Amino acid sequence: MNTKLSSLEQFAQFDKLIIHSLEMSLYQASVMIDGHEHYITEENGQLIRSHNVVDMRRLCHNIDAKEVVLRQDSAYDEMIGSPIKVGENTLEVPLGSFRSVL
Repeated sequence: MNTKLSSLEQFAQFDKLIIHSLEMSLYQASVMIDGHEHYITEENGQLIRSHNVVDMRRLCHNIDAKEVVLRQDSAYDEMIGSPIKVGENTLEVPLGSFRSVL
């Protein structure tokens, strides 16, 4: 599900803000609302994007979240020929508070 950044800034607080590391120097963001992940979009409906984590955090500085993480899904096992695992191969790293980068 997608939600506009301006709409999200009206909410009091989210459980989690997730910054997705997609490729080398490409990031998108989502928030968890009632257990469902909502990708953040611009007013025109395009997903917000950034080429570094600091810029993405600045874009989302008005979003209040209890937890901020960087998430990366890995295809490593698939690339080296390991058997496909049940579930996701996801790494989440806590990023701390926004105040430290603004």
